Amino acid sequence: MTTLTASPTSPVASARPRRRILKQTHLPWLYLSPAIATFLLWIYWPLIDAFRLSFYEWNMLATSPMTFVGWTNYINIFSLPKFWQALRNTGIYVIGLLPLAVLLPLAIAIFTADLPSRARNIYRAMIFVPMIVAPVVAAVLWRWLLDPGHGMVAMTLKSLGFFAPRFLQDPKIAIWTITVLTGWKLIGFSTLILSAANANINPSLIEAARMDGANRWDIVRDIRLPLLSSTLLFLVMMTILLGAQWSFSYINVLTGGGPLGATTNIYYLLWDFGFSSLSVGWSSAAAVVLFISFGVLAYFLFRLIDRFSFYDN
Repeated sequence: MTTLTASPTSPVASARPRRRILKQTHLPWLYLSPAIATFLLWIYWPLIDAFRLSFYEWNMLATSPMTFVGWTNYINIFSLPKFWQALRNTGIYVIGLLPLAVLLPLAIAIFTADLPSRARNIYRAMIFVPMIVAPVVAAVLWRWLLDPGHGMVAMTLKSLGFFAPRFLQDPKIAIWTITVLTGWKLIGFSTLILSAANANINPSLIEAARMDGANRWDIVRDIRLPLLSSTLLFLVMMTILLGAQWSFSYINVLTGGGPLGATTNIYYLLWDFGFSSLSVGWSSAAAVVLFISFGVLAYFLFRLIDRFSFYDN
């Protein structure tokens, strides 16, 4: 009796490597499919739908008709003075947050690196506490502290003989108050990121510099800052792209965009269009403008990071 065996050139033998290649090719996509489905469902589909809704007039009620208006929503929001005011305020938030979210945490991370480990961990835990507090809870607490009549801050300033400004009622001060409160919450996060990056620097580089006679400032300037450049640029990018968004909770709870629109930014404005005036077309148009603007800005920031980041390897 004879048995049939598959030769190397037979269809059965050639099908096995093909199946193995297909398996290796398709398995990664199978593993990534939940994440891809989540992105499509929660990010890209709402983005596409927002672009579609920006050409319609609709109040989000199921019984009301959707009226196609073309580019009218874009023309209307660009002709609104409060849109340009919100855009200017967004720039102020970003510029005001950069020292609080980047420079101050950098100084804290560098000059606390030489503390004893237990004291350093306790100190960093204390400075990280504001990041843990829910934004709405923190906003309610600050509203009580900054109350011009009975707030602890105002009463303390008056008892010391100083003038107590109206932090949330004065149009010239309110936007800086919201900026400081947002930065107060972000200091802990940025300090943690920079401290981890600073601890990851090769100690042999610092020891070699000390043996060559470098003082502490020379080490910071010539070793720590260049090696922290990628982390610093990352935090700058995060602050520019998301800084105004992080202030939304404080604006909503403390000022409601006032006084006289002094604290309104572009994120609060598109929320106001959508949920206060129920103008989903205007809100979607503002969201599309925001997405395109910050998308272009993100592209240049990534190019900047690639060009100026420095690594020790």
